[in-house]
Amino acid sequence: MVPAAKMHVDEVDVDEALVRRLLGEQLPQWAELPLERVPSDGTDNAIYRLGDDMAVRMPRYPSAAGQVTKEAQWVPRLAPHLPLDVPVPLALGEPGDGYPWRWSVVTWLPGGRASFEALSDPGDAAARLAGFVRALERIDTEGGPPPGDHNFGRGAPLATRDGYVRDALAQLGSELDVGAAEAAWERALSAPEYSAPGVWIHGDLHGGNLLTNGGRLTGVIDFGGLGVGDPACDVMPAWTFFRGPARATFRERLAVDDATWERGRGWALSMGLIALPYYRDTNPSLAGTARRWIEEVLTDRDG
Repeated sequence: MVPAAKMHVDEVDVDEALVRRLLGEQLPQWAELPLERVPSDGTDNAIYRLGDDMAVRMPRYPSAAGQVTKEAQWVPRLAPHLPLDVPVPLALGEPGDGYPWRWSVVTWLPGGRASFEALSDPGDAAARLAGFVRALERIDTEGGPPPGDHNFGRGAPLATRDGYVRDALAQLGSELDVGAAEAAWERALSAPEYSAPGVWIHGDLHGGNLLTNGGRLTGVIDFGGLGVGDPACDVMPAWTFFRGPARATFRERLAVDDATWERGRGWALSMGLIALPYYRDTNPSLAGTARRWIEEVLTDRDG
């Protein structure tokens, strides 16, 4: 699942030798531990497993670089309040050896990337993820970062994504039912905007950032989209991960109003539409996932 080509025009080269040198220079206590690239279709960071219980996260391009400091500041404060496992930052590395940004060492969580098909009880997984979202939303937000470049605007008003969605629809042409997608997007945009104080959001909930162990949902990773904003952003796993009765369970346990649910649908749709043309050639696995998100939104007749 490692993309064959660079995904971003401003992406830097990261390889095992670079990571090993940085560890040796800055964190020598871990420099001799086994180091192995983690296969992933993720787009923001190159991940290396370090020893048995740690991972190194290396931002790939400038827009992802600010996530490291944010995660180090906030994830340790949030983690004790969350009902699922999350990777906690253990150390920050500094730029060096030609690598331009901060990087991090975090705890390695047991389990594997989640897939809906591998869940032993999808309803239980829906209830557990809804519990995670609700717990995150209850944490005090004082000093928390509002949506911005650091999290790609996750949690901002849905209308801020309109231009990107329109551009994507124009690029997709005959690849999908553009008319249906545009109608679904317009419906989401017409939902009332969020007007209450912002809450903590993860900002990127889909199968690639969920962990299962023995068929049970056990962890949530990658807090690069973390911020304080509209909770609708964390409703999107209803379409980016769940389906059928599990989707209904997720909605019931979240107890969100119709407007929040509709904005969440818009978030899921926009994520798929924007990602599909962008990663079509450089990350076919992610492009295929994005297409499935779009299909789930467009075929959902009950939500």
